Parts: sequence; C-alpha cells; structure tokens
Amino acid sequence: MVEVKLTEDCMGLISQFERLTGAGSRDCIIDDRNNRIIFVVNPGEMGLAIGKKGASIKKASEVMGKKIEVVEYSTDPTQFLKNCFLPAQVTSVEFENDETGEPVAHIEVRDEDRGIAIGKEGKNIFKAKKLSQRQHNIGDVQLVPHENE
Repeated sequence: MVEVKLTEDCMGLISQFERLTGAGSRDCIIDDRNNRIIFVVNPGEMGLAIGKKGASIKKASEVMGKKIEVVEYSTDPTQFLKNCFLPAQVTSVEFENDETGEPVAHIEVRDEDRGIAIGKEGKNIFKAKKLSQRQHNIGDVQLVPHENE
C-alpha cells in the first residue's frame, strides 16, 4: 500500500471538496500549470462528486476558483490508469520494469482517442503519471502506438 503524503493545503481542499460534493476524496493535486485541482475520489462516489448535470463539480470549481477534475480510485493499477484517461478508451495496459526496477505502464488507446489521452499541452498524460506515481508507485506512464497498424 502506498502512503500518500498530503500537504496542509491539500487536506483543506479535500475537506472543502467533501463538504461541497458529499464525495469522499483520498488525494488531491494542485496543478498550477494547468490552473486545476485534481481529486481522487473513493470508489463508487464519482456520481456524488460530479452531481446532477455537473452541479456539484461546478459549484466546487466556483468556490475554489480553479477547474476541478476527478478520477475514481481503484486498488487495481490497471483500472486506476483507465480511470485516469477517461473519456479516452484504453485498450490495453501493460507493465514492465525499467532499468532501475521501477514499474512503467505502457498504455494503448484507440487511435481516435490519442489526442484526448494526451490532452492539451500534455495535461492528461501529466495527470495519469502524477496520480499513478502517488497511488500505485508506478514510475512512468507511456502511450504506445496502437498494435493493428
């Protein structure tokens, strides 16, 4: 089990997020580069976090003054990575260790989802790398070309 160290700022934001949405959160990343806060919500609480027609997440975003993104936690690293890349559809996840012995995830997405998976200025791949490192000790996340070419 990975031990995530939360800063005081993050603990305050998680508390505020939980009060505003009713969804439990186990981690938060303040991404100043992309002017957003990313919360890792407890399994099954994605609906609560987003709210009816996105009302909860919009309210939290207004109160906190930044765009809010949520990723549903999973104890399974493969499922967690798939959650990180939503709405892009991940077709396969394979793990191998790099030369230092750290696990590296090789992610394959449908060709039409490649742009979504990377995100504007790489922000979605950044999110997946950061969260998978914190939640599952995965050293790196790499998008690999689709196999059927």
